[in-house]
Amino acid sequence: MSITASVDVKAAEDRLMKFLSVEGITGQEAAIAAAVSEDLQRVGVPASSIRFDDANARIPLPTQTGNLLVDLPGTRPGPRLLFATHLDTVPLCAGATPKREGDRIVSDGTTGLGGDNRTGCAVLVTLAETLLKHALPHPPITLLFTVREESGLHGARELDPADLGGAEMCFNVDGKLVTELIIGAVGQENWEVEIHGKAAHAGVAPEQGISATLVAAVALTEAYRSGWFGKVVKQDATGTSNSGVFSGKDGKQAGDATNVVTDYVHIKGEARSEDATFAAAITEAYRDMFAKAQAEITDAGGGTAEVEFSHQAAYPPFRLKKDAPVVKHAMAAAESLGLSPTTIFSNGGLDANWLDKHGVPTVTIGGGQYEIHTIKEYVDLAEFALACRLAVALATLEP
Repeated sequence: MSITASVDVKAAEDRLMKFLSVEGITGQEAAIAAAVSEDLQRVGVPASSIRFDDANARIPLPTQTGNLLVDLPGTRPGPRLLFATHLDTVPLCAGATPKREGDRIVSDGTTGLGGDNRTGCAVLVTLAETLLKHALPHPPITLLFTVREESGLHGARELDPADLGGAEMCFNVDGKLVTELIIGAVGQENWEVEIHGKAAHAGVAPEQGISATLVAAVALTEAYRSGWFGKVVKQDATGTSNSGVFSGKDGKQAGDATNVVTDYVHIKGEARSEDATFAAAITEAYRDMFAKAQAEITDAGGGTAEVEFSHQAAYPPFRLKKDAPVVKHAMAAAESLGLSPTTIFSNGGLDANWLDKHGVPTVTIGGGQYEIHTIKEYVDLAEFALACRLAVALATLEP
């Protein structure tokens, strides 16, 4: 039986519709994890082969459950394969009501859909169903469904590599086009700064105050004028940066009133690059900009604000060689379906960043997700079905 004929597309689409209707925003994945586990058992995976790790105990944010792992014994010799995806969606998808419109699944237009990454969940369960239903020969396989991907790749970061059973290559389902094989992605540094200024009456004696807002504005303006904000190009190095979150005390607004010099601002930002050293250099440039602004903005007596700048690596960059075994396997599997795959590099982080760091070279394939993280999000069902077929080809193709 051909791979095209072996995949029950109708069942896969029904599965996807079901998963899309289960809420599971980042950090709150218990319900979708239960739905995936139940469906895996329904298609013939023994309950004893389904387990959860304790990654959530190490994630520094409240997380309902650990990563979901499934072990499928091999029916022929070969290196263990890992298939991965993530369980969570962005908060915009809370309360999503999926509906089918022609060859697409869409939301009702008030929320995101959650195709990122319910498509991946449905592809992996469909893979298990197809292998078991048709007794297709395959090597040992582990399925991995991670938590908190959308809020920092935490599930993949905190997993224990020993739980992957010695997998030698991985295929991660998380993207749009099946034929675009992602073989690398940027790394990211997160930074934050707390600026403690000095309050004063903005009308009576503004010179007695130190505006934390002004310190922040001067620092970011200098970062922009120096070429460190947005797209960053310095000689042969490239990257991006952003200051994304402004807040006051306890996450509330910065400033209390227009007639009070703002005494506190908290800013969170990021820097990305395919070179981890350059991402760190961008971050250090921001540190310098805030230090310069601190020295420039003073009160009448020459006093300055207190500036506390900190940063940490969020995830490492990676880039696979085109002749790496996992890339060659992915290319061959796609070509076996009559496709013409290409390899691309991603400017966004993926679970693949950490899986590669954990020692499992990972290629990411698309699952038909379009307009992700917006209320216009939709799933292209033809692309989704193709992803299901490619997953089966990846699992059954002999190296």
